[in-house]
Amino acid sequence: MVSDSPVLVESAPARRLALLIVPALVVGVASALILLGISLLAEQLQDVLWETLPQALSIGGYSSPWMIVMLTATGLAVGLVIRTVHGHAGPDPATTGLVDPPMPPDVIPGLLVVTVLALAGGVSLGPENPITAANIALTFWLGRRIAPQTPAALWIALASAGTIGALFGTPIAAALILSESLAADGGAPGALWDRPFGPLAAGAAGALTMSLLAHPSFGLSLPPYPGPHWGDLLSSVVITSAAALLGLAAVYAFPYAHRAFRALRHPVLMLTCGGLVLGLLGALGGHLTLFKGLDEVKELGADPNGWSAGQFAAMAVVKTVALVTAATCGFRGGRIFPAVLVGVALGLCAHAAVDAVPPALAVACAVLGVLLAITRQGWLSLFTAAVLVGDTGVLPLLCVASLPGWLLVTGRPQMQLHGDGTPLR
Repeated sequence: MVSDSPVLVESAPARRLALLIVPALVVGVASALILLGISLLAEQLQDVLWETLPQALSIGGYSSPWMIVMLTATGLAVGLVIRTVHGHAGPDPATTGLVDPPMPPDVIPGLLVVTVLALAGGVSLGPENPITAANIALTFWLGRRIAPQTPAALWIALASAGTIGALFGTPIAAALILSESLAADGGAPGALWDRPFGPLAAGAAGALTMSLLAHPSFGLSLPPYPGPHWGDLLSSVVITSAAALLGLAAVYAFPYAHRAFRALRHPVLMLTCGGLVLGLLGALGGHLTLFKGLDEVKELGADPNGWSAGQFAAMAVVKTVALVTAATCGFRGGRIFPAVLVGVALGLCAHAAVDAVPPALAVACAVLGVLLAITRQGWLSLFTAAVLVGDTGVLPLLCVASLPGWLLVTGRPQMQLHGDGTPLR
């Protein structure tokens, strides 16, 4: 969740806003480069762990024994790093959100190391939370030394916007996420655009940097949506609501899973056991339920009729359990990308069960529902669902379906805990 932030710029004049452009662009580019560097390093290590090493041992890379061994070893490795590095790679990840106050900069090296290990090892978490935390910490540390009078909230907003823009390949995602907290503060006419001016520039810089260097793509190769019908209205509401309920099941299980792992007391033991559970889940759900989920989502979308409704449902449930396990046993990572895979699998399950439901609509609605429950970010959920299918024809139905979905999740516990283990509301 995006933490509350004070007013960044109060109806700033054009000159004051213009002064934000250079630092915003620098922060956005730097945020994207850090994300890109960590992602490339994790991909190289992933190739070694899941291709080179099993081939050298004449073992199937995605065989059940190898998945169990690799996830357990990843948990052990991450636990040992967290136990030994300075700052223990930051606070308990179950207590952190997407945008939080800056960590001390000397914690960041350990945080990035365990993030690379988790991404490469197949843990069901994405890079967004730790990379955003790292960029916020570094930007805040440098910004306070270069311009000590600048409000801390500005540096936090620039770094988070740059990272989110790079993650999604567009500044719109950053603007939508930050606007939910910024607009809530009220203000003078024009404040809604004055306040995110700098973050929007940072998000644009991060998105362009990532797009030019890595060419990310989030669209799925689904059959085009044929256009709305009366039956689609009911389908969209039912699928979104069902997906939101699955997401809420994960949210309600979150504190119990966290309490169970914390009962083991030692981080190495917690993460080793968590890795073992993830390995067993991977053996049960198949290799598509491993890793952060971005590449796996594309594989599912490329063949929407390649699995039965039961197989899609099993993937959605296994990935949900894997997400809760990974996020509560101590692995550092984000929840958005794994939640997207849950939604895609659930949407394709709905299409496989009822062929009359278009796959693009089913996927978009399921992703919307799961993200509403897990992130509580309405704009982000709508944006991600629409971008995945790349068809504006689903937008009216998504807007309608978001209403019952939001009624189901609003006021419920969040997938984030207080320090005492109780959920945020």
